[in-house]
Amino acid sequence: MRVFDRRLVRLRRDRAAATVGQVAPVLEEAAERLLDRLDDITRRFSRALDLGGRGVVAPRLRARGIPFVVSMDLSARMAAGAGGLAVAGDEEALPFAPESFDLIVANLSLHWVNDLPGALVQIRRALRPDGLFLASLPGLGTLQELREALAGAESALRGGLSPRVSPFPELRDLAGLLQRTGFALPVADGEALPLRYRTPLGLLQDLRAAGEANAALARDSRTPPRALLPMALAALPQDETGVPASFRLLMMTGWAPHESQSKAARPGSANARLAEVLGVEERSAGERAGH
Repeated sequence: MRVFDRRLVRLRRDRAAATVGQVAPVLEEAAERLLDRLDDITRRFSRALDLGGRGVVAPRLRARGIPFVVSMDLSARMAAGAGGLAVAGDEEALPFAPESFDLIVANLSLHWVNDLPGALVQIRRALRPDGLFLASLPGLGTLQELREALAGAESALRGGLSPRVSPFPELRDLAGLLQRTGFALPVADGEALPLRYRTPLGLLQDLRAAGEANAALARDSRTPPRALLPMALAALPQDETGVPASFRLLMMTGWAPHESQSKAARPGSANARLAEVLGVEERSAGERAGH
């Protein structure tokens, strides 16, 4: 199923290559939170792939001592902005041989992929055995204030709605998705990344600067009513500290399978009773019920 216009995503990222520095603090904060997971891992990586990192991930990987880092983006201009080795490529058709990398990081890039399970299968194949995959995505609830304001304004002006904010995944789906696509030891978690803008217009400017404007195929291609944006921006919640913008950051961790990894024991394979381990007397169900 195709949800997004990938050509439009590429064109917007091409244009955003010149303005993405405007949103660097947000991208950097998300990257730092994601890469913090490397601090808890003792193994060292030698070949890393930065997927769509927009210039903030690759330098951080090199700073951690990884000698070989490739930056890939749907936009050649955006990929080149990361410095080092750059590749223009599509996450839906990775241009790499199996087992090319031992670390793959996708920071805020996979939410524009039509076939996320297919992309994850390709990422897992591109990893060496016991290679690590880290990813962050905006989750359900992100930009909820803007979504509701646009929906209310469009409904008032046109009597109907069209998609104007990208759909986002739910946390509960991600760990299962990693497992279904062949990753071992899958983990998914989420946290809030609070954002606040001085003016409502600042939020829209940042979305354009990052190349994150609406690219849903179901978007309304008609010119929007002139009053749509002013009405929607006026409806955004605002107080003396500015305009809040919800950002739910979801993070995934998964490993390419390897025989050295710990595995769950088969049911019934234990060689000691739990009562013995705990040092308590084992009783039957009838005894516990008082019979």
